[in-house]
Amino acid sequence: MRNSTLLFCLVAAAALCSCNVQKRIVYIQDARPNETVKMAEDYQIRIKPLDRLTIVVSSKDPELAAPFNANSTYNSLSGTQIGSTTNGASSLQIRTVTPEGTLDMPIIGAVECAGRTRSQLAAEIAQKIKDGGYISDPTVNVQFADMKITVIGEVNRPGQYDIVRDEITLLEALALAGDLTIYGERDEIAIIRDVDGKSVVEYVDLRSKDLFSSDFYHLRQNDVVYVKPNKYKAATAEINQNRTFWLSLVGSLVSVSTLVISIISLTK
Repeated sequence: MRNSTLLFCLVAAAALCSCNVQKRIVYIQDARPNETVKMAEDYQIRIKPLDRLTIVVSSKDPELAAPFNANSTYNSLSGTQIGSTTNGASSLQIRTVTPEGTLDMPIIGAVECAGRTRSQLAAEIAQKIKDGGYISDPTVNVQFADMKITVIGEVNRPGQYDIVRDEITLLEALALAGDLTIYGERDEIAIIRDVDGKSVVEYVDLRSKDLFSSDFYHLRQNDVVYVKPNKYKAATAEINQNRTFWLSLVGSLVSVSTLVISIISLTK
């Protein structure tokens, strides 16, 4: 009878521990099957001041489009010229958005672009070219030249990652970084974002479906995702540090003792 009671207690304790572990590490625990969760509507990455873009204008008549794809463009921020031609073909031109949020284009001049998506900016440039009577059938392609996000902390592959789409979610970014380690704190993922020249920090909980409605679920260019270590990682680090200290201390004491014994032996 006592053995049965002990076995029951052990099983119950194991089940309780398993539930606690599951609550700490399982994502989106409160979402029900087939439940619809509202997401933030404005999810496309939008152009910001100092973004670097490539702009390519094309037409059925390449000669008409050539002036808009100048073989070099002056970057007023760095004071350098970017781009060159090879065998008469224009290379991709990198143009920097001004701190005021405009883009200087050949022929048509400054174009407002801050807060717009790539497709919106492409449509605006094409319309300006049409309105100016330069080309009747312009096609404009806008790409980010160097759009990155950074994932650091308790993930398997921390680092910077290039983004090639107009949308990337927090879960996708964590997947790029190899997901969280077992020591990652899942209920307080920090997302650091530059907003109007100031760093804003938002915390989201991967265990809750509320993360989908957060404005920070869809990441922006240059966002930093930080996964902090949980208390178990901190405790392990402290134990390892103390162990190293005591092993070092014991090693030093052994060395001193050996030296003392050697000196005593020589003096006899």
